[in-house]
Amino acid sequence: MEQSVPKRQDAVKTPAEAFARLVVEVFRLDGALTAAGDELARPAGQTTARWRILAAVEDQPRTVAEIARAWSFARQSVQRIADALADDGLVAYEDNPAHRRAKLVRLTPSGARALARIQKAQRAWASDLGARIGAADLEAAAHTLARVLSALER
Repeated sequence: MEQSVPKRQDAVKTPAEAFARLVVEVFRLDGALTAAGDELARPAGQTTARWRILAAVEDQPRTVAEIARAWSFARQSVQRIADALADDGLVAYEDNPAHRRAKLVRLTPSGARALARIQKAQRAWASDLGARIGAADLEAAAHTLARVLSALER
């Protein structure tokens, strides 16, 4: 079934139309950010999905379920990626003192090096885009998206 895409227009007539337009733009943004993330992660031999998991355990080990909740991913998807990262030696599983069966995912030194390489490229990319768009506009957009996310989570 084909879905129609709301047409871009200067004046939005209703809150529903405004929300529909926002959703379309967020979907397009997600695709563009994933493609850009893949480009940034590629030199480190990673993808956007793998980068997110590495970043999720940068500061402290977490369970697969915790990572999934933080990124709004399916637990099974995170498990599959974490297993692949573990096979590559970028993360390791360790016992969880709070739960016998839910292992913690911990970043290894190799994983930390890969993540640092991606983050270095990401900082330069973000600096360039941020300068072109402007901090005030980006803050306003982030605030609006946080409000939409909060409303969806209720």
